[in-house]
Amino acid sequence: MKRRTPLQPGGVGADRQCAPPFAELLRLGVAALQANEPQRAAELFARAVAMQPDSGVAYCNLAVAQQLGDRYEEALASYAQAIAARPDSVEAHCNRGVALSQVGQPDAALESFDRALALRPGFPPAHYNKALALLLLGDLPSGWIEYEWRHHPLNGGSAAPSRFAQPQWLGEAPLNGKVVLLYAEQGLGDTLQFCRYVPLVAKLGARIILEVDAPLVSVLKDMPGVSAVLSRGTSRPAFDYHSPLLSLPLAFRTNLATVPAAERYLSVEADKVAAWRDRLGPKTRPRIGLAWSGNPVHYRDRHRNVPFELLARHLSPEFQYVSLQKDVRESDRRALDAQIAVMNVSSELGDFSDTAALCECMDLVISVDTSVAHLSAALGKRTFVLLPFYPDWRWMLRRRDSPWYPTVTLFRQAAIGDWTPVLLEAASAARELLRWVHEPTRGIGAVAFTGSALP
Repeated sequence: MKRRTPLQPGGVGADRQCAPPFAELLRLGVAALQANEPQRAAELFARAVAMQPDSGVAYCNLAVAQQLGDRYEEALASYAQAIAARPDSVEAHCNRGVALSQVGQPDAALESFDRALALRPGFPPAHYNKALALLLLGDLPSGWIEYEWRHHPLNGGSAAPSRFAQPQWLGEAPLNGKVVLLYAEQGLGDTLQFCRYVPLVAKLGARIILEVDAPLVSVLKDMPGVSAVLSRGTSRPAFDYHSPLLSLPLAFRTNLATVPAAERYLSVEADKVAAWRDRLGPKTRPRIGLAWSGNPVHYRDRHRNVPFELLARHLSPEFQYVSLQKDVRESDRRALDAQIAVMNVSSELGDFSDTAALCECMDLVISVDTSVAHLSAALGKRTFVLLPFYPDWRWMLRRRDSPWYPTVTLFRQAAIGDWTPVLLEAASAARELLRWVHEPTRGIGAVAFTGSALP
């Protein structure tokens, strides 16, 4: 699971005057936030602000509730009020930076994070959120350094590197003849993206033990340079050094020019690919694999997913469609069952080796920002990724391509929550990419696939 972007409530009793019922409104508001009821929380904090208009705590908490309810401009106005009342509020400066990033102003966000750090240099959320802004802007060297703050408990981490007696490898120590444990720490997509560094560590003379989530073991077991692939939670052999996968870019001092961006760095069992081709039957049109939702517990789940009913409106009859979703949500199931143009094989997908083999059978994969997009791209498949207005840091800003994946094309929301223009653009690009031409030499009516370059 990807960790959430931490927002820090301004507190319950941080103001000097906090007599009931004002204090009770703050307490109830915080409880509503914890219950994931931002609208209710905003109402309570607004009442508190009306009672004490000079309360920086009330304004900061109101802003958090507005922000979690996607009311970003209102949140920014409330943060401004909170900072005016309490210029020394580290939480208000830090949270304002997160809101600025979410409305597409990461440069201004960095200024807010720096103000928070000037007030409290070791404030973990400010360091972590600064890392996300730096990475989003493409300043990878600075971003990786700050990104190590993700391990702090205040950022949703578990201080993972410190739990080992062995030292963490960050690029300095020689590895020839050493055993190195490389391990997953976040979501499946993160593991698929950053396992690309495993062969680079092996080339330094290390013997690699790779520890990942169970669904990925089968698809990573034959990765070059790996001596053993373990399922997370099983016993480990002895090792000399360790590193979480997402610290390897820091260890290799990765910048935009040195991203290890092989077109393909994962493989699939040929027998599984053949079995899935048989399962899909004769191919009469180009095949497009679809993935429209990810992990429901992801902190930005509602922002990055496309309702299947909306996606289905943009499916051209020129193509065959195959669902790459292993788990179909109840909110999408009825629309999917009614859509005869999409072949649903979710019940037949075991682990990620099945999904990988199914991706191999596609001419194009169209996916939201989830593990399927990373898997398809790591296999070198042509992949369209549909991105929300505020994208995850790895996709950066205003780019149509990705330095991490040569075969990926990015389609971005121009307005928060508006998927229709994104789907129209992706559908048009798919028609341009997947051209079929008549070839009389192969028999009357025979067709053959040709892939054209994107405009």
